[in-house]
Amino acid sequence: MDLTPLSVEGAWAVTPRLHGDDRGVFLEWFRGESFARAVGQPGLRLAQANLSVSAAGVVRGIHFAQLAPSQAKYVTCTSGAVLDVVVDIRVGSPTFGQWDAVVLDDVERRAVYVSEGLGHAFMALEERSTVVYLCSAGYAPDREHGINPLDPRIGITWPTTGRDGRALEPLLSPKDAQAPTLLQARDLGTLPTVDEVHAFREGLRSR
Repeated sequence: MDLTPLSVEGAWAVTPRLHGDDRGVFLEWFRGESFARAVGQPGLRLAQANLSVSAAGVVRGIHFAQLAPSQAKYVTCTSGAVLDVVVDIRVGSPTFGQWDAVVLDDVERRAVYVSEGLGHAFMALEERSTVVYLCSAGYAPDREHGINPLDPRIGITWPTTGRDGRALEPLLSPKDAQAPTLLQARDLGTLPTVDEVHAFREGLRSR
């Protein structure tokens, strides 16, 4: 597999090698040795595994968990297709508010690694798109936060056409629709600073 850094520091796109024949396809969607070499830490601590199934147009996010421990995510789409988005929400970062995106689907079978202190969201491009995430920390409701995925300050270019060519409209949960903007979240003090994130990651590397 090949891990390629995204433009948001701390996130990687993972492209596996597909081994296919008339029986189907086999791939390694996570390999600890390759992950450790690319990311620069011993491995991915697995505390929780999540799965979501979404209708076309559903947007989940932008979500993040408070440091420490926050929550790193290793994400892939096992059925259907999604546009997976990583957002730099670290106050003081030179790329604060910027985003990058990767299409995850059941053809190329790519994955995305989102390290601690970054925002994460995706939009389903097909009915019943199924996303699985390996998480480094368990769900803690009092430490979970969100940013409105339609915030014009971030300006994510959400797709307007699905995998089948039909028009898409963003469909948000009430919680995500009512989430603060990036600057409101900053003023509320819920966002991590870039120094806090780097210090936390250094601690992981030294273990």
